[in-house]
This record gives sequence, C-alpha cells and structure tokens, in this order.
Amino acid sequence: MKIKYVHTNIVAKNWQRLADFYIKVFGCTIVPPVRHYKGKNLESAVNIKSVTLNGVHLRLPGYNKIGPTLEIYSYNPSLKKQNCKVNTPGITHLAFEVSDVQKAYKKVIESGGRKVGKIITLKRTDGKKVTWCYVKDPEGNMIELQKWNK
Repeated sequence: MKIKYVHTNIVAKNWQRLADFYIKVFGCTIVPPVRHYKGKNLESAVNIKSVTLNGVHLRLPGYNKIGPTLEIYSYNPSLKKQNCKVNTPGITHLAFEVSDVQKAYKKVIESGGRKVGKIITLKRTDGKKVTWCYVKDPEGNMIELQKWNK
C-alpha cells in the first residue's frame, strides 16, 4: 500500500476571502478548478441534508505542482466556530517557515489577522534555535510563523 499526504482543510465562513488572505500573505496559488458540490452523493458523504460545498485548493509555498495543498471550503449550512486555543486537543494550527518572523507577523496583522502571543526564540538541546509566534487568520484559525537558526 502506497500512502501520500495530500491536503489540509479549513472550513471557512467565506472561502473566497480566506483564500485571498493565504494568497496575499503566504504566496499560495490557486489549483484550478474552483469546486462547487451539491446533491445526494455529497449529502451521503458528509451526512448533512441539503448541503452545498464551495471552495478551492491552494498550492502551498515551497512545493512544486504535485505538493500538498491547503483546501479552503465553505459549507451551507454551516455551524458556529468553536474558539480554538493553542492547547486545544486535536489539530490546532498550520505552520509556515518564513525568512523574517517579525515581517510575516506584521503582514498577517495588516491583512486582517490577529495576534495570539509574542515572538520568542527557543533553544533546543542540540543548540539549534527557532524564532516563532502564533497568530490567527481573519477567521480565527491558528498559524505558527517560524524561522530556524543554527
């Protein structure tokens, strides 16, 4: 059996606006086509009556045409988002390696994102250092910005 990681999904209130944020801030690119799904097969797969699903896949920065994607979809109907914190069990954040954490932090905030904590540097037992912070995208999804140094 062959296994390959394919994508991570974010369910968005507004998939177009959230996709635009990831394109503008992180340089993601759209992988056509834009998706629009409805009907009995979708209802059976997600176990929600009269549901529609719309969105797009974004190529993540640093990967070629066959690399993993960030899938951003909106469901109708949708539920209210639960408030996720950094220590909430389950998948809590996406991480991007950046050349300048402070600049990336500023770009996230200027583009509608929010602060979570401060930018810090931690040293591992092998001497490597990582400078990082958490921020949130415009819909409250957690993002880690990180830069590794020797």
